[in-house]
Amino acid sequence: MAKPVSIEVWNPHGKYRVVSTKPMPGTRWISLLIEQDCRVEICTQKKTILSVEDIIALIGDKCDGVIGQANFFFLTEDWGETLFSALSRAGGKAFSNMAVGYNNVDVNAANKYGVAVGNTPGVLTETTAELAASLSVSAARRIVEADEFMRAGLYDGWLPNLFVGNLLKGQTVGVIGAGRIGSAYARMMVEGFKMNLIYYDLYQATRLEKFVTGMSTYAEFLKANGEQPVTWKRAASMEEVLREADVISLHPILDKTTYHLVNKERLAIMKKEAVLVNCSRGPVIDEVALVEHLKQNPMFRVGLDVFEDEPYMKPGLADLKNAIVVPHIASASKWTREGMATLAALNVLGKIKGYPIWSDPNQVEPFLNENVPPPAASPSIVNAKALG
Repeated sequence: MAKPVSIEVWNPHGKYRVVSTKPMPGTRWISLLIEQDCRVEICTQKKTILSVEDIIALIGDKCDGVIGQANFFFLTEDWGETLFSALSRAGGKAFSNMAVGYNNVDVNAANKYGVAVGNTPGVLTETTAELAASLSVSAARRIVEADEFMRAGLYDGWLPNLFVGNLLKGQTVGVIGAGRIGSAYARMMVEGFKMNLIYYDLYQATRLEKFVTGMSTYAEFLKANGEQPVTWKRAASMEEVLREADVISLHPILDKTTYHLVNKERLAIMKKEAVLVNCSRGPVIDEVALVEHLKQNPMFRVGLDVFEDEPYMKPGLADLKNAIVVPHIASASKWTREGMATLAALNVLGKIKGYPIWSDPNQVEPFLNENVPPPAASPSIVNAKALG
């Protein structure tokens, strides 16, 4: 028998029982559930990830819905046959990740037990792109190295060769994966730093195409003000981007085709002073090969928010001055994290109340406006078609 887990209870006499496997940012999500007569139970267990047994104990004999966590592709709650079976027996109708990804979810198992699976897209675009841009600038200008140098008391006067980095203006930024986040990142780097753009995506039509169509106007604006106009092109291959770009940001999905997308051979064709940024998924880079490349090329720099074996780094990475490593904080803005919690809660609530599915899960602003009640809909149910 599973050991009981510690919980915090809101609205103990509510009609519907909704469980959250972790405390989530803000209180709006709790208020929205309480307003609809939900008893909200929040697990306060001091664990990064709850075990299947812990979650079964949380579900108990009666549970209408669960809000869970997908921290990463490898480190996450395991929502498969066992948990969906337990949730179904307890009368549960919905499970929602507080995350865009749902690699941790066996959707077929959810379908088998008639459980709706929610996720939280449409809220991470700008904050993830901002972090990718921040890592790009930090790596190019060696900001973290300089900060550590200063804090160590090593600065004793200006020198011409002290922490010389790369000027971004006029260089080429490469984007691999031209979806929502890749497009937002490209916009920031082109408009913010007047960089030329080269990009690659497997799909013919991408969101970045819309931005590219307007770049000619921006180029004319620069020219009219006596500046060099920016250029842009869609590459025929990923290798073309890697060869030509000075800064490359990775924004692909993670599947069998993108596992170790950047490997030893592809690192070798990049410029010796290039900057590589990854805020997508850790396994798209062969981290062992990356460590070796960084050792052999001290002016090659990376900015990483995700890692192949998260939360761990491959041996040697933490010791390298030409690597900036941060702990998966792309979504760590207050507005974004609280928005994710709200969307996850409304996914569960929508299924419990029998609401329809929102028409566009990538346009979720109406759910995030705190000044008006949210629409009577589930923001994003990934198996809506399968459940009819």
